[in-house]
Amino acid sequence: MADLFCGIDFGTSNSTVSLADGQRSRLLPLEGSEVTLPSAVFWEVDGGPPEFGRAAIAAYMRGDDGRLMRGLKSTLGTGLIDEKTAIGSRAVSFKDVLGRFFGHMKRQLDAATGGMTQVVLGRPVHFVDDDDAADLKAQAVLEDIARAQGFRDIGFQYEPIAAALEYERGVTREELVLIVDIGGGTSDFSVVRVSPERARAAERAADILASDGIRVGGTDFDRLLSLAEVMPHLGYLTSTGKGKALMPRHYYLDLATWHRINFLYTQRVAADLKALEQAADRPELIARMRRVVAGRHGHALAMAVEAAKIALSDAEVARIAMSEFTGGPNPMARRARFEAAVAVPVARVRARIGEVLGQAGLSAGQIGTVFMTGGSSGLPVLRGVVAAVLPGVAIATGDMLGSVGAGLSLEARRRFG
Repeated sequence: MADLFCGIDFGTSNSTVSLADGQRSRLLPLEGSEVTLPSAVFWEVDGGPPEFGRAAIAAYMRGDDGRLMRGLKSTLGTGLIDEKTAIGSRAVSFKDVLGRFFGHMKRQLDAATGGMTQVVLGRPVHFVDDDDAADLKAQAVLEDIARAQGFRDIGFQYEPIAAALEYERGVTREELVLIVDIGGGTSDFSVVRVSPERARAAERAADILASDGIRVGGTDFDRLLSLAEVMPHLGYLTSTGKGKALMPRHYYLDLATWHRINFLYTQRVAADLKALEQAADRPELIARMRRVVAGRHGHALAMAVEAAKIALSDAEVARIAMSEFTGGPNPMARRARFEAAVAVPVARVRARIGEVLGQAGLSAGQIGTVFMTGGSSGLPVLRGVVAAVLPGVAIATGDMLGSVGAGLSLEARRRFG
């Protein structure tokens, strides 16, 4: 439609579609009245059509026979994007799964607007750290997916820049703002000059003083919390052969990583775990691991970990409700232990913020506001890092899941209007 402009934020954990007209931007409801759509696909083994978002998660949780896939954006820029995963007797490529999810969002958009062919897509500053070729391939794959769903004019904008455009709508004076976007799979940082007057400019390249990012996000914090508090109850790092060796780590790493969970659901893994249980010095722990894999409870376990992580934003302790899936205890996670477990990626975030300030040629005191967005930006450990790097600088928070999407439609209006 000529008077509407579209932006799509395809996220690791959640996705949004935004529309802008001449006055404002708004997020489009994608699932009932909900404007966020969990980036999840459930495919039944009988060959029926896939389900998406909350409906996909509900189908998995009620025990429908099929496969749940989450964290799919993390396959972009990796070799997994060209691989296939088994769903019943079928083999479905990850690229096709992403295409189906994207097509679902396009159908919601077309139902609301009558059909659109122009879009600005969000992208992290780096899909892949320190690999320009893989980064370019990841964007090209995403563009091909969007084009296959009917978009003809496709632009890209860095997600933190899109968040800056949304933040700028509320400013009353010129300032330098540091955008900190901590998403499900990546953390991005940009220093942008904003003002009511600059918001009307057609070209904003000169206002972007620096932009950088790393492949660290909420799913990494989930994985590390799981390895610290959950996987030891399933035999992680326990010994075999009367102390001669340790349990292989890769099974636990897969179970703790959203987009790799389904790789455990094979006859070969089942046979390996059965043999390892017989050799384990704590066979009862390996029996729990086998129960999770045999029952395909991996995603349910990951959701329990994610829920505990979120709870630790407001509480010092949180129970991980996992006994239903493991047959073991429901351990208590403590914020201090969680923050110790994620110390390495948090240190990377801190270092990258300092590097971005250096790229912009600015000291911390020259930043007027830090605008934090993204689903993991509410974690106290991350807000503490920002406050430590930029002491005394005001920290503002917008719609943690919607700021990027809203800014993308504003960028679409600038490009296509």
